[in-house]
Amino acid sequence: MTLIELKDLTVQLNGEVILSNINFHIDFGEIITIIGPNGSGKTSLLRVLIGALSPMHGTVSRKADLRIGYVPQSLTIDQTLPLTVKRFMSLPRLRRPGIEEALNHAGVVGLADRQMSELSGGQFQRVLLARAVLEKPDLLILDEATQGLDQSGEAAFYQKIAELREKFACAVLLVSHDLHVVMSGSDRVICLNRQICCEGTPEVVASAEEWRAMFGASKKGTLALYRHEHIQNHTQRDEIGGV
Repeated sequence: MTLIELKDLTVQLNGEVILSNINFHIDFGEIITIIGPNGSGKTSLLRVLIGALSPMHGTVSRKADLRIGYVPQSLTIDQTLPLTVKRFMSLPRLRRPGIEEALNHAGVVGLADRQMSELSGGQFQRVLLARAVLEKPDLLILDEATQGLDQSGEAAFYQKIAELREKFACAVLLVSHDLHVVMSGSDRVICLNRQICCEGTPEVVASAEEWRAMFGASKKGTLALYRHEHIQNHTQRDEIGGV
């Protein structure tokens, strides 16, 4: 089932075309990662998907009653504002069911009465993730949601995303600069630089000339590492059970 489909999409901001001739779709249950340099239009594309930005040309088709959960790249809250996690989760309503359950899903159970200003970076991102899954989304969108987390925090956060995908049977759309995560955890990768330069499975994208042109020769080591791990993982599965 297709959740969202973009056809011949062009987006313009302040007289400048920032996305051109975008055609792609998101299907039920898949994990897609968008990569690209700064200024490539990644966040603008996400804003189009969630309905916060309208295209100049093209169409956006969404499944009826599509539920989208969104975790932004960053969110600043005034440190002097008395705002508990529970109240933040309830906005814009006064009461909202399922808050404790969502916090539990995100791995931060027991924080409902804590002040948002008292949370660590990792806890803050987990609360944003909990809010994104509060309505049990069909599509979970994350815009570089691990920015500012250390390596162990990133790994734990990505693991939680994988668990939530299984829990809600939702599609996941990530914007990430972590190439290891892109290559090891995605069903499909999209290289964006104001237009889609290449897309496909990690194996296809890793061998694409457009990928090398976008990220330069310095990424060859990453590609070699991916290919080594990919071959090694397949070999281990063959040895274990011929899968």
